Amino acid sequence: MQNIEIVNLSYLLLPILVVAYFYYKWVNNRGEIVYASIRMIIQLLLIGYLLSYIFNNKSSIYTAIIVTIMIISASLITFRNIQKRDFATLKYIFFSILVGGSINLFLVIFFVLKIKSFNEPRFIIPIAGMLYANCMNAVSLAAERFEKERTTKNRFIARATALKASLIPQINSFLAVGLVSLPGMMTGQILSGVDPIIAVRYQIMVMFMVLGSSGISTILYLYFKSK
Repeated sequence: MQNIEIVNLSYLLLPILVVAYFYYKWVNNRGEIVYASIRMIIQLLLIGYLLSYIFNNKSSIYTAIIVTIMIISASLITFRNIQKRDFATLKYIFFSILVGGSINLFLVIFFVLKIKSFNEPRFIIPIAGMLYANCMNAVSLAAERFEKERTTKNRFIARATALKASLIPQINSFLAVGLVSLPGMMTGQILSGVDPIIAVRYQIMVMFMVLGSSGISTILYLYFKSK
C-alpha cells in the first residue's frame, strides 16, 4: 500500500477548520473540535506504537488488557453524553457494550475466522475495536434519544423510538453499501491488493457483526432503562 507522508495529511485540516468554525458559531463551543482532533492524533500515534510492540510480542494477556481498556473507555465516553448520570446507568452501559460486543467477537474469532486461540492480537484487537466502537455509538444515540423521549412519552414508545434512531446508521449502511459507498475495510483491502471478492466477504462479516453487536447492546441498555 502507498505510504502517506505526514505533511500530506495536513491538507485534510482545511475542511476540519471549516467544520470547527461553524461548530463554534452555531454551537458556541470553541474548543471541542480542536480538542477532539488533537486527542485523536495522540491516541492513534500511541496505539500505533503499542500495537507494533504487541504484534511482535504475542501475548493473550496484552490482548485481554487492550480489549478491557476498549470496553471501559467506550462505556465512559457513552456515559459522558448522558444528562442524568448515576452508577446504575453506567453499569447498564458497561454491561450492554460488554455483552453486545463480546458475543460477536467470540463468533467472529472462533467460528467465522476460525482462529484457534486468543493469542492473535493482529486479528482480535482491530475487530474488537470495530465492535465496541459501534456498540458505543449505538448506545450513545439510544441513551440520548430515550432521555428526550421520556419527557413526553411513556417508556415503551420512548424505547421503540430510541432503538430505531440508534440503528439508523447501521441500517443505512446496509442499504447503501455497494451503491453509495465502499466501506473502510473493503476499500483498505482492495488498496492493499486483495481480490475484491475476498474483500467483499470480509466486509459482509464486518457489517453483520456491527449491526448485531450494536443492536444487542442497544436492546440490553433500553431494556434495563425501561424496566
